[in-house]
Amino acid sequence: MEDFRTIAVFNYTHEIVILKHILDQEEIQYFFENETMSSIAPFYSNALGGIKLKVHPNDFETVQFLLDELKDNNDLKIV
Repeated sequence: MEDFRTIAVFNYTHEIVILKHILDQEEIQYFFENETMSSIAPFYSNALGGIKLKVHPNDFETVQFLLDELKDNNDLKIV
């Protein structure tokens, strides 16, 4: 997990639910830093630096493509 890099930052846990599902379907290794603390105390999210999506450098381009697709989809805006 030391080599994983931050690719996106979210403010609230509800913003990452669909993204988790997509990453699981694509079998991409990831983790969300500060997810647990943000779910316990949502208003601390900004103080913690947000919920950081961390991925392995080998998957960085794939995840960036997925994030861009979600951002461009007007029906589903999570980022």
